[in-house]
Amino acid sequence: MEKYEIAVIGAGPAGIMAAIAASQNSSSVILLEKNSTPGRKLLMTGGGRCNITNQKPIKKLLNIYPQKNFLKHSFYTLTNEKLLSFFENKGLYFIEEEDNRIFPQTEKSGDVLKILVDYLENVDVRYDFEVKSIVDNFIINDEIMADKVIVATGGATYPQTGCDIKNYSLTSHPLTDIKYGLVPLISEKDLSDIAGITLYDVIVSYKKSKVKGNVLFSHVGLTGPGIINLSNIISENISYSLLEEEPNADFEIAIDLCPDFTREGLQNKFTIDFQSKGKTMIKNYLKLFLTNRFIDFFLDEIGIDGEIQLSRIDKKSKNRLIENLKRFTFEIKGFNRDLAKVTIGGVDLDYVNPKTMESTLTPNLYFAGEILDLHGPTGGYNLKIAFSTGYLAGISASEK
Repeated sequence: MEKYEIAVIGAGPAGIMAAIAASQNSSSVILLEKNSTPGRKLLMTGGGRCNITNQKPIKKLLNIYPQKNFLKHSFYTLTNEKLLSFFENKGLYFIEEEDNRIFPQTEKSGDVLKILVDYLENVDVRYDFEVKSIVDNFIINDEIMADKVIVATGGATYPQTGCDIKNYSLTSHPLTDIKYGLVPLISEKDLSDIAGITLYDVIVSYKKSKVKGNVLFSHVGLTGPGIINLSNIISENISYSLLEEEPNADFEIAIDLCPDFTREGLQNKFTIDFQSKGKTMIKNYLKLFLTNRFIDFFLDEIGIDGEIQLSRIDKKSKNRLIENLKRFTFEIKGFNRDLAKVTIGGVDLDYVNPKTMESTLTPNLYFAGEILDLHGPTGGYNLKIAFSTGYLAGISASEK
């Protein structure tokens, strides 16, 4: 049986960084990956451009996360300056874009991964090695024994990258409910006729929660930043855990198509315009408010003839127009699980030391990355979690 001081499970961004950090103080580190190549999910980030982090000051950055107190130590241990210099030392430089997002100048996630792999020169890397069991004394698959283990197997989304719900059962550590996060929604109604249409800067609401952003229609439902960011709130409000079952998702969302107008504002504008532009057809008038290709769908849904002139629209129809412009609803029947970007839930943080990433229940067992009950919005926030918690876990595990 092979023996190592530290075994890291999972060669994603958290696992690779953990192995690199651990190898700074230990010459006996092994990195185990079920795929034939490392960093598959990393290659997909930022649309293949790798939004490596977010350059907001640490205090402001931490305020983005619900778990900011847990993340504080790891973020200060691996600052953005330290992370970027880690790559710049090997010749890869970065640019800052809108909302403080940081990308490599080459705009290729493969260049980021290549440097990470270069830093693994003192690590024994084993690909095509699926960890199926970790038993007492950290014996892995009855083949490898380690003094310490860092679990960085990722979440439950993007199974093509190696993520698997089964990874949560590798240890007996307490877990919170595992759910889909940053996920498109599947609608009850077939939306093929409006697939590809984008609604810009609308407000999407679920119960009392609201998010402003673009909404994109697909053949099966709704996506885009407005939907993706609201989906976390929706998922957290539905009682389910992927460890047991798929969610029974059956709910309604509403879109404010005219967020710049109040209902009263629209009422006043309609009163004036319907008189001064009385011969204008409603389908042409609505171009003032809606994306052109969306208008026919909108009018069909609310039962108004698009060719009716403004002067001929009765009070009841006018009120229906206003109500639906401010609250246009869609019945949702599920989450598009194949496109979920992150996992909500995971290893319960109440039993993990935030200053080391070590389990408080099982000595010498560490966690890093998405397997932890940590998540942020899009924009470099989740990779920041992966790199920071991975680095802290590796450094902590390798301390003598």
